[in-house]
This record gives sequence, structure tokens and C-alpha cells, in this order.
Amino acid sequence: MKAYIDYILEETKHILLIDSPTGFTGRAADYVMEKYEELGYCPVKTEKGGILVELGGRDLENGILLEAHIDTLGGMVAETNEKGRLRLTNLGGLNPNNGETENCRVYTRDGRVYEGTFQLKNASIHVNKDYDEAKRRFEDMEVVLDEDTASKEDTKKLGIRNGDIVAFDPRTVMTQSGYIKSRFLDDKLSVGILLGYARYLKEREITPERQVYQHITVYEEVGHGACGTVPKGVTEILSVDMGCVGEGLECTERQVSICAKDSGGPYTYEVVSALIAAAEKAGVGYAVDIYPYYGSDADAALKAGYDVRHGLIGPGVYASHGYERSHRDGVENTLRLLAAYLG
Repeated sequence: MKAYIDYILEETKHILLIDSPTGFTGRAADYVMEKYEELGYCPVKTEKGGILVELGGRDLENGILLEAHIDTLGGMVAETNEKGRLRLTNLGGLNPNNGETENCRVYTRDGRVYEGTFQLKNASIHVNKDYDEAKRRFEDMEVVLDEDTASKEDTKKLGIRNGDIVAFDPRTVMTQSGYIKSRFLDDKLSVGILLGYARYLKEREITPERQVYQHITVYEEVGHGACGTVPKGVTEILSVDMGCVGEGLECTERQVSICAKDSGGPYTYEVVSALIAAAEKAGVGYAVDIYPYYGSDADAALKAGYDVRHGLIGPGVYASHGYERSHRDGVENTLRLLAAYLG
């Protein structure tokens, strides 16, 4: 499996370098489309901008749809203040506490890109005696542009306007000890895993027992990524997203997490049981957990009215929606579980 894990991590690094806040995913989707085509598949771009690809399989009436999302958290320009600095509104669940002091990029509608930093207003500790007590809310924060701007008019001359996309630097690091640190491992790491699984099937000339599709969604962070594009014959949806790591949960970054229940309710009992059985039979390092504040693409598909079974797995990820951390062992265990479960 080592070659496939190396491939997954290399592709994950490339995907992380392509800014793709929810609603601004075109370049990242085009890159992933090219990767599927290089592997010999025929991906299709959906009207929403996602990617659907058929991997093959024998049972066409009991198909399974694997879903991961390429959209990330981010910001959108909501206002330019009198100093020429930008107030943001969040895209997805971006928390201003986790974005403070991060470098970012502003994408204008006419194709220009400007750099800046997301800061607390009056950010100098030597000047602001209330620095420690100040709330980190979007109305208390601003993007300080790395341009010579001192007024609203200066910033407008740059072509920046309300509605422009703001993407945060992922700061990706892969350590010698196998840890993967970056923003937006949720869920670009799992997009890499699905590419790795597609390559695994192709190179080993494996035909799965059931027809397998992959759907790379682009609106998961705002709740409707998987509300469409379920092919005929699909009876099960398996989200491959980040596995939660934190207090009260058993999973670590080196395991694959099997979710039994999230904020949307329990996952299909038979699917969760079958995932556990497959993990145990294959000797996969796994944990079963309940995620208290979480919703997945599989949840979204059921809420959209699809009559399917559903499940959720993913490599353990610590510090979700912040500066996240996983491990190559968690990636390997997720890939091995997919291979064992799908046959």
C-alpha cells in the first residue's frame, strides 16, 4: 500500500495549494478532473461544479456512491472600512478565532489576486490595552491588505468589492514522523484518498463486487453538496470525510474513524456494522465514535429525499476547522477499509 499512500499524500499537497472556499471551487475541481482522466477514468462535471466518476463493478442494481468534498472554509468581503481594510463574512463554519493572524488572498471578479492578513482591529499589543479581552468576532476583525491603501477609495481602485472571495493559507507541513498538518484536511485529504482508491482499482485491475461511483462535492461546507447527483442503481452512500479526534472520542489521527451517529442522527445500522466487520477482518486500525457537532454529505443526500443506506468514515483529524492534523497511518487505514469493505 505504500505507493498508494505516497500518491495520496502527494496529490493532497497539490490540491491543498489550490484555493477552493465553498462557492469558488472551479480550479480545484478542474485539477481533480485531470487526475481522474490520467488514471484512465471518464469523470463528468456536474451542473453544481462537482465531479462524478464511475469506477466499475459487477452489481449494477446495488451500487455505492463514495463522496468527499473539495470545498473548504473561507471568507467573503462584506465591507470595506474607512481605512481601506476588509470586513469578512464567513463561508461555511470559519471561526474568526482560528483565522486570526493568518495570511490570506483576496480574489477579485476581474481575476486579480491580492494578499493580506486577517487581524484583530488595533492588533498591536503595545498599543491596545484591551487586546486580551477583545472578542474575536467578524465585526471585530479585518483583512489588512499588503497594498498601499489608507482609505475605502484606495481599496476600491484595486478592484476589490463586496462579494469577493477570501482564501486562507493552508500552511501544509508533512513531518518525518508521518504527521500531516494543514488547514483544510477536511476534506481535501479524503479527496486524495478517493483518488488513491481509484488508482488502486485501476492498477490492480480489480472489479468491485458492487458498482462504485465517486462524487467530489463542492458545497458540503454549506450543507447541500450531496443534495443531487445520485446515479441510478445506487442503494448506499458512504461519505469519506474527516474523522473527529477530541475529548470523549476514541479515534486518534492514526486510525480510521467509523461514525455511528452525528448531529443528523444515526447512520444506517447495517452499514456501520458491516464497516466494523470489514475493518476487523482486514486488521484495520479503527475506532467507532459519535460526533456531537457534525453533518456529512451522506446526511445531505438523505435530507434531499434519496432512499439509500448511508455511512461515514474518514482518517482521524485533530483540531477540525482550525489548523488540523492527521497521520499517514490514518490515511492507510482509511484506504484499507475501503478496499476491504468494497471487495
